[in-house]
Amino acid sequence: MPESGYPWPTETTRLDNGLRVVVSEDRTAPAVAVNLWYDVGSRHEPQGQTGFAHLFEHLMFEGSLNVAKTEHMKLIQGSGGSLNATTNPDRTNYFETVPAEHLELALWLEADRMGGLVPALTQETLDNQREVVKNERRQRYENVPYGDAWLRLLPLLYPPGHPYHHATIGSMADLNAADLATFQEFHRTYYAPNNAVLTVVGDATAAEVFKLAEKYFGVIPPRADIPAAPDGRTVPATGRPASETVTTNVPAPRVYVAHRTHAFGSTGYDVLTVLATVLGSGRGSRLYQRLADGERIAQPDLVGAYGVDLAHAPAPLIATATARPGVDGERLAAGLHAVVDELTTVPVTATELDRAKALLSTAWWRQMSTVDGRADTLGRYATQLGDPAKAGDRLPGWLAVTAEQIAETAAEVLAADDRVTLTYLAEEKP
Repeated sequence: MPESGYPWPTETTRLDNGLRVVVSEDRTAPAVAVNLWYDVGSRHEPQGQTGFAHLFEHLMFEGSLNVAKTEHMKLIQGSGGSLNATTNPDRTNYFETVPAEHLELALWLEADRMGGLVPALTQETLDNQREVVKNERRQRYENVPYGDAWLRLLPLLYPPGHPYHHATIGSMADLNAADLATFQEFHRTYYAPNNAVLTVVGDATAAEVFKLAEKYFGVIPPRADIPAAPDGRTVPATGRPASETVTTNVPAPRVYVAHRTHAFGSTGYDVLTVLATVLGSGRGSRLYQRLADGERIAQPDLVGAYGVDLAHAPAPLIATATARPGVDGERLAAGLHAVVDELTTVPVTATELDRAKALLSTAWWRQMSTVDGRADTLGRYATQLGDPAKAGDRLPGWLAVTAEQIAETAAEVLAADDRVTLTYLAEEKP
């Protein structure tokens, strides 16, 4: 296994307008992945404009200056490619994987909607996509069991005014209140070349990509006054746990336990990632062994733990379990708390550590095995940590974690007096 987490050659440049371009050539197959990261997510949204970053993810597929509505998708798919986009608190990214001969088409399409969305944005398009987002909120958050857990956890983890206090789906009241001019200004502010990273991985040379990037993106002017995101690195300690209990239409009690830890990309978060794997990944994890297989109070397939990769705040570690029939929420929460607490008193064994590192290694190389996975990873590290080459540090960082570091981190961030607990209870049915 290579010692580096990213053994492929990578070249970077910056255009005069500030656009960073990252290229990693790979001649294995005649395909290229194009990935564009914009440094704008829900943490950048000012008060009264929540949900704007996510709505723009939708609007960017609705036509631009030289591309008709829905044509972007038709052109990529008609060329044998695939495409999508995602938004999270830290960024918005757009990506397509196409046969190598269609690289120029993909770059032209991305440049056109970076520089030419505002002239094509109409009130009708805005109103239509607002309704799409409302429907997404209903389907993903409001009308499914436990669907609003993330909406409830964020306000418990981060106080009002903190940039991570609200979810990317935003407030429907904010989206309804904003007019067309406000959305146009949001695009002008954040969808600028000097606020983006373009990454291309696959069957193309760096010289070829740099030339095409200059041709299509180089004419787009930079934005001189992009506002900085609010500083979310500090969360005042309250000295007391926070909790919420929700009685609603769910099939069984479920408990989420969350702790604020370290920002993604830090050594502390590397330790936290290994810790979370020991705690809650698979049948060999402590949560499974104790709650599902041992005490038999949790459903085997509905127990786990994970870190959330927030790059500019103490990122949360979340552990969760869903009760077996006959087990109440109070007993389940007590069991979940006990397993988390044991990380500070029961040392991680060599077997647990080796297992966790093997799982993380497999997941990392699965991500690295595709051109689109590598493009997204390089874009992330260029955007969030300033250097795509830092992607090569991630796997070695995990593999270097020791049991002593896990114990120290657990003692530091898993204190019971700074814990968030969210409990869902099933409604009594007549």
